[in-house]
Amino acid sequence: MALISKKDAKLITDPLADNNPITIQVLGICSALAITAELKASIVMGIAVIFVLAIGNVVISLMRNIIPSKIRIIVQLIVVASLVIVVDQVLKAFAFELSKTLSVFIGLIITNCIIMGRFEAFALGNGPWRSFLDGIGNALGYTVILIIVGFFRELLGSGTLFGFPVLGDPIEKTGVYAFGYENNGFMLMPPMALIIVGLIIWVQRSRNKALIED
Repeated sequence: MALISKKDAKLITDPLADNNPITIQVLGICSALAITAELKASIVMGIAVIFVLAIGNVVISLMRNIIPSKIRIIVQLIVVASLVIVVDQVLKAFAFELSKTLSVFIGLIITNCIIMGRFEAFALGNGPWRSFLDGIGNALGYTVILIIVGFFRELLGSGTLFGFPVLGDPIEKTGVYAFGYENNGFMLMPPMALIIVGLIIWVQRSRNKALIED
């Protein structure tokens, strides 16, 4: 018997494409604007959200039958805040410079609409295993968009990837800079992240006409 049925597999695959939390549901877009000027920061933020959403979904699912309806939002906030504290402390211990780069944005995971939305829409009504898969799927969908945006913003804005020059030396005029290319400083500004997300949405909807009708 397969560990993941076709129905359960869709919990992971759907958010990667036709039900992406950023490009389709337009959730969690603030961090896509704020921290994607560097690819490394984008990946770390994605990993943090994968951990928080996957584990948080399981915890809420396990507690769903004992959480009083009137305080369920408070309980959800406590769960996600506890997990975010774990992420923040791990980053400070093993990647202090990166933790300073992400700074307040790690804390803002607590209010990420994707996480609270999945707690409400899925974890409160499903078992731990399916809730775990749903958390992984939606967090991966979120992470993929962050990586795409971070890749183009850092490459075109700084000429680097993971901080390493890949287009040549802009001072020595080597690589593409020898042909007159200049880094586009606008790519490092938050509005450019919104433009890139808009282009991703355009490509996605061009490939799937059903999304336009929706």
